[in-house]
Amino acid sequence: MSIQAHLAELERRHRALEDEIAEAMAHPSTDDVTITQLKRRKLQVKDEIERLKQEAQAVH
Repeated sequence: MSIQAHLAELERRHRALEDEIAEAMAHPSTDDVTITQLKRRKLQVKDEIERLKQEAQAVH
């Protein structure tokens, strides 16, 4: 998988997590631990996106 394809997949996953967090926050029955876990996963994906972008810049 190329870096660009991997970036596109990570960005898609990041958007999906944003939607999942918004959905979870809209339901009062969702506990804070679940929301925190989703936010942590979203941050991990964002960090991976930034790392790949930096790698791509270093190659060029």
